[in-house]
Amino acid sequence: MASSRNSVQLSEDEIQEFLAANLKVQIATIGPDGAPHLTTLFYVVEDGQLAFWTYGRSQKVVNLRRDARISCLVEDGEDYFELRGVSIQGTARIVEDYDEVRALGGRITRAMAGGADLGDFGDEIVEKQARKRVGIVVEPVKVASWDHRKMAGPPGSG
Repeated sequence: MASSRNSVQLSEDEIQEFLAANLKVQIATIGPDGAPHLTTLFYVVEDGQLAFWTYGRSQKVVNLRRDARISCLVEDGEDYFELRGVSIQGTARIVEDYDEVRALGGRITRAMAGGADLGDFGDEIVEKQARKRVGIVVEPVKVASWDHRKMAGPPGSG
């Protein structure tokens, strides 16, 4: 008999669909004192991996330059029986090439705008921001997932 843990796991296709349908990721890096440093960012999925951009001088990037380990959480749901999520432990690859950072920033900004064209003004803002930012690509080492909608509901719900 499958464990309840296995019964709520997402398939690889469901993981990719879930990640593609969301925009925000909570990330944790390791601070200089060993404590987790948490923040939330907008992301896109590229070649099956989470990618985001952030200021090159931010604490999270300072942390990643020292220790590339990263944990990421994408989740949704309000009620216990609606909770879904994907947790990724991995290694962060820092992207510093301006053209790559600008392209990544454009993809993230368009995703935040619901896929809309940014127009000349939006493109100009992305180009300026890309000078101060780096891209981060999360190379997964361990992935965990859950979808409590796969569970039987609470007593009396059926």
